[in-house]
Amino acid sequence: MAGRKQVLLRMDPAVHDALARWASDEIRSVNAQVEVLLRQALTQAGRMPKNASSLAKRGRPPAASGRTGTT
Repeated sequence: MAGRKQVLLRMDPAVHDALARWASDEIRSVNAQVEVLLRQALTQAGRMPKNASSLAKRGRPPAASGRTGTT
């Protein structure tokens, strides 16, 4: 699979502030929030590519094998 693409996005500061607040409410980065919204729009428009990878799972990654989870 190819690496993730980087995109420079310019937007109105007020729009960015609103997006940042929304992302914070959802416990996401602004970048992740933009991707979620774009994926929703693509799906709704029937334009989501079938071969698009899924979003990374939210939350802490699973512990490495052999660890007990105690400190």
